[in-house]
Amino acid sequence: MGDIIKIATRESYGNALKALGEEHEDVYVLDADLAGATKTGTFKKAFPERHIDCGIAECNMMGIAAGLSLTGKVPFASSFAMFAAGRAFEQIRNSIGYPHLNVKIGATHAGISVGEDGATHQCNEDIGLMRTIPGMTIICPADDTSAKAAVKAAYQIDGPVYLRLGRFPVPVIYDPEELDFKVGKAIRVRDGEDITIIATGLTVSTALAASELLSEDGISAEVVDMHTIKPLDEDMILECAKKTGRIVIAEEHSTLGGLGDAVCSVLSQKCPVKALKIGVEDVFGSSGSAEELINAYGLSGEAISHKIRKFLKD
Repeated sequence: MGDIIKIATRESYGNALKALGEEHEDVYVLDADLAGATKTGTFKKAFPERHIDCGIAECNMMGIAAGLSLTGKVPFASSFAMFAAGRAFEQIRNSIGYPHLNVKIGATHAGISVGEDGATHQCNEDIGLMRTIPGMTIICPADDTSAKAAVKAAYQIDGPVYLRLGRFPVPVIYDPEELDFKVGKAIRVRDGEDITIIATGLTVSTALAASELLSEDGISAEVVDMHTIKPLDEDMILECAKKTGRIVIAEEHSTLGGLGDAVCSVLSQKCPVKALKIGVEDVFGSSGSAEELINAYGLSGEAISHKIRKFLKD
């Protein structure tokens, strides 16, 4: 068995934008003085005339993106999740969401895996914020392959899209030749009979690790990649609930307002079963390496498996 390849989805974002720019001349990329960090510098190098550095001014960047979309361009406005979803929320809501404009938001450095930058830069609230905007599509890919597919899919959607991407390198899960990526359709990555783990983004790989650990105890845990958080794949959720009767939701996000709440809302209304939300528990992040924080906040494979064992005993 070869070494596991790990690639940060922000890297995937930059490479996918370049490929998209080669195919479509209407693709424009905007940045808030972060082209190196968001990896959109790859696009800038290839198409400098279609890259706009807006400076450290995310609110203005969203307004510029809105204007570009009205001229027939397809802008990808890029910044850290904290500044895209947080600082520029009003502009996204009023200038992009309300008129339902064709703007794509590339939000990198999401979640606690930002690491040493600390709580001010670790955005664990962005999914909750974006979920409240009517008509907003939210995609949080699990690996390099799905991130590239997500960028391509975002271009094809007529309307606002929020792409949630990470700084920390994560294992490549999918084969590009085999991945069938469809917005709003979750992927069953691993089959199981005893319990379902629904994960998104970074936690898909840690959920798979947890599933492996649980199998050592004879627990069969299926893993579902809920890459699209809005619109949510309710059919998959209900299918899993009826199959295993126990649902665990793991996300690198606050347990308030994120994927966990979205899934539990569906379950409570249409198929009440036992459910457990695993995420950042109503606290701010802290400074440390990505690995340290993933462990400290209970999102590692070992931590998830431990919580599931306890959940199954309750």
